[in-house]
Amino acid sequence: MSARTGHRRERGVARVRAGLAGRYLTLVLMLVVMLGPIVWQFLTSLRGRRENVYQGVLPARPTLDNYARVAESFPLLHYVGNTLTVAGLAVASNLLCAAMGGYALSRPGWKGRRVVFTVLVATLMFPFESVMISMFLTVREMGLVDTLIGVWLPGAVSVLNIMIMRAAFLAVPDELEEAAVLDGAGEWTRFTRIFLPAVKGALAVVCITSFIGAWDDFLWPLIVLTDSEHYTLQLGLKTLAGATTVNDQRLIAAGAMAALLPMMLLFFALQRYFFRGVGEGAVKL
Repeated sequence: MSARTGHRRERGVARVRAGLAGRYLTLVLMLVVMLGPIVWQFLTSLRGRRENVYQGVLPARPTLDNYARVAESFPLLHYVGNTLTVAGLAVASNLLCAAMGGYALSRPGWKGRRVVFTVLVATLMFPFESVMISMFLTVREMGLVDTLIGVWLPGAVSVLNIMIMRAAFLAVPDELEEAAVLDGAGEWTRFTRIFLPAVKGALAVVCITSFIGAWDDFLWPLIVLTDSEHYTLQLGLKTLAGATTVNDQRLIAAGAMAALLPMMLLFFALQRYFFRGVGEGAVKL
């Protein structure tokens, strides 16, 4: 091997190492940008009452006293229960409606399928703010203002979740359905015994996105709810942050972490299915 060839190989190895270093540096920067505020909020929630919030990074004497003070400052568990009710209904309705709607749109042989699909995709172009007034008027006419059902109803099914399930069902091999048909399985049996077990990942994606969307929603509950007895957790945190007697960054940080914890637990519990479902449910137009 000549010296020139050796120098070329060394330069190639150096370029590869430089490229890897650049990629890892980019990933580290993204990690800091995305997780930095969450870590800062968590560390702030552990600071003592007399400790300066902006002095140093780590708390001098970590304590969980702020979380107990949050529970005493406003009905945290009651708001969590209201939010869990709305989120549970949203998950159940989205799993049922998105699975059945996605399955129907993925099956050929019925007229109007493309028209329905086109209309559903077209609705994705309209932001929530453009339809929230008409949605509020509809909910008011139904007598559901200031109720948890009124909070849940607009998010009972998401078009995006239907598209995810449709794409997942389209990815199921046709041979599985053909074998089931030959065995005499009906439509409902094929749906429940063949297709649903094959798209567990997409179902996990629908579950996580529905839960996070309902748990983290602030604008729609703010419009619909007036009685604090029906407040969700996000509205409760607003009252906590706006109370003149509780103007403490430590308490606000503790409340924010309490709101974030259930979403993190759900994601970690379903992350194995979630990442598999991202591939299964990639939206195919």
